[in-house]
Amino acid sequence: MAKNKGEARRFDPTFKGPIHNRGCTDVFCCILFILAILGYFAVGILAWSQGDPRKVIYPTDSRGQFCGQAGTPLEKKPLLFYFNILKCASPLTLLEFQCPTTQLCVESCPTKHMTLLKAYLNKGEQEYYKQFCKEGVDFSKMSAPEILRDGLCPSMLMSSKPFTRRCLPALSTMKGGVVVIGNETIFDNGEGEKVNATDFLDASKKSNVVVEARQVAMRIFEDYTVSWYWILIGLVIAMVVSLIFIVLLRYLAGIMIWIMIVMVILVIGYGIFHCAMEYRNLKGEPGSDVTIRDLGLQTDFSVYLQIRQTWLAFMIILSIVEVVVILLLIFLRKRVLIAIALIKEASRAVGHVMSSLLYPLLTFALLALVIAYWAITAVFLSTSNEQVYKVFNTTECEYSRDTCKPETFNTTNITAQCPDAECLFAFYGGETYYHKYLIMFQFYNVFLFFWCANFVTALGQVTLAGAFASYYWAFKKPDDIPANPICSSLGRALRYHTGSLAFGSLILSLVQVIRVLLEYLDQKLKAAQNRFAKFLLSCLKCCFWCLEKFIKFLNRNAYIMVAIYGKSFCTSARDAFFLLMRNIIRVAVLDKVTDFLLFLGKLLIVGIVGICSFFFFSGRIKAVEQTAPSLNYYWVPILTVVVGSYLIAHGFFSVYAMCVDTLFLCFLEDLERNDGTAERPYFMSQNLLTILKKSNEDQAKTVD
Repeated sequence: MAKNKGEARRFDPTFKGPIHNRGCTDVFCCILFILAILGYFAVGILAWSQGDPRKVIYPTDSRGQFCGQAGTPLEKKPLLFYFNILKCASPLTLLEFQCPTTQLCVESCPTKHMTLLKAYLNKGEQEYYKQFCKEGVDFSKMSAPEILRDGLCPSMLMSSKPFTRRCLPALSTMKGGVVVIGNETIFDNGEGEKVNATDFLDASKKSNVVVEARQVAMRIFEDYTVSWYWILIGLVIAMVVSLIFIVLLRYLAGIMIWIMIVMVILVIGYGIFHCAMEYRNLKGEPGSDVTIRDLGLQTDFSVYLQIRQTWLAFMIILSIVEVVVILLLIFLRKRVLIAIALIKEASRAVGHVMSSLLYPLLTFALLALVIAYWAITAVFLSTSNEQVYKVFNTTECEYSRDTCKPETFNTTNITAQCPDAECLFAFYGGETYYHKYLIMFQFYNVFLFFWCANFVTALGQVTLAGAFASYYWAFKKPDDIPANPICSSLGRALRYHTGSLAFGSLILSLVQVIRVLLEYLDQKLKAAQNRFAKFLLSCLKCCFWCLEKFIKFLNRNAYIMVAIYGKSFCTSARDAFFLLMRNIIRVAVLDKVTDFLLFLGKLLIVGIVGICSFFFFSGRIKAVEQTAPSLNYYWVPILTVVVGSYLIAHGFFSVYAMCVDTLFLCFLEDLERNDGTAERPYFMSQNLLTILKKSNEDQAKTVD
């Protein structure tokens, strides 16, 4: 059994903490990582030279020009106008994101219903109508049928409103569900046919697949513009609360842990009470008994808070969380004392290495840089396609949907065989090698994003592990702790172990990319009826989720061993794994209890800040009711503050978590290396020695 779990550490009189005389590890992975980074830069440069983010910002007319772009002739024409928006109801719109109808950039949307024939006969209306026609239209030299035949003007105009930089019909619904545009329900399309307003409703929705989503996004954006400074204040408060909590934890660890446990139970209990009160108050209110399923998806999310089922669901979820927390505390009560002692030791370590609390700022900055580079590269890659033009016509033609070039279209025989054919901008694409392998560049961008992000996280873990290991293996604390342990540990990690960090990050990134691909396949197969395929996919997703969690756990402990002994990643992972297996009971109970207690600390901070922000932004506090901003969705700033508070608390507590994990591994090593004799004394604190009922001989003699 001992062989299966590796050999225990033997006493080494020269071992005094992190090894200083070490060599470079996993050099091949270091070289591979550097080459991958250089390739990443090359992809970024290529994307930036080919891409054009204006394709995302500005709508594109039928000639491929951007509406409203500064410094162009269309600068003062920011809106896109459709000649015949009914054609946007075609499924083709969903596939190619471009309507098969002429589109023009205009200064403003039409505000009244008018046909071309009516404008042609009324000279006073001709100038108004011309602004929605192609350039060079002369009503005095061409007849109305000729203008329509050549596709120079739309057959009719209707009252429209600008939305997402596009002119869409000004639709509204009257009592009884009648759809109208202006005050009309039936329109003359200018070609002798009558069109119902509901047809335009369908076309408007399909011309912009994400109309409702963008509407919600615009409201959310408005909420951010009026509440951003209050959100910042909330995040600053979260940071202050986290700092206060960390400082109190430094000096009053035992008391703070018990206060934290009680406070978490009380905060969750208040949440249950509040949900119960809301559930009771809505009894008898009109419409409060509607179910969430009957209500369906609503863009105004405050509607859900007006039905009883929502509050009942919240109350049940919080009650389950409360019961789980209480049961865990009851069953693990004997281990909580040992966990508190370990957290006290971590508090002393953090107190002696205060610069460790600032290190998450460096990790955050590097991660922000990685995310920004990935996002910018992704945007440029997605907008680096060329403009593709195709033949559009209203009658049958063998050239329909063929590609064409606007500059030479009129010189081809297509117009002779298909008089009503037009060469219009269809979508963005390309036939070059760059465009053919564009999907590979996007995949490379995603993969390198995961690799770089995991590398930054690994660098932080190795740096903190090295600093806290220096604290643990200092026999006389703090006299034997080296100067600037964080800087020394960071220097060792970058100089000697970049390859090991890259190796561990690569393994984790491969699993994460596979999970992304599985999620993509899951989305594609949602409409499929093959139950076996769905079951197999669900099993694979579950297996790779478990694998990712295991690799993260193993990597974390492997990095601690790398920081201490300076060995390669595989060797360190093996040593860490066998060390943990030899002490599986302590790992399963003690280490996880400390993680649970630290999670309760994060939960407490988020709960305090979240409740305060809820009462402020929802206007429940009468004293500041006039100060609170007017919002479309008051949950937007609340959710932002809650998520931000969790990230801030996680940043501070991640230092504690890494400290606890490092001290725990060092603690296990200490028990295997030493026996408490004068020649082999324990390095752990007196508090841990007392709890474990162990002592050093010289200390025992002093007590006697």
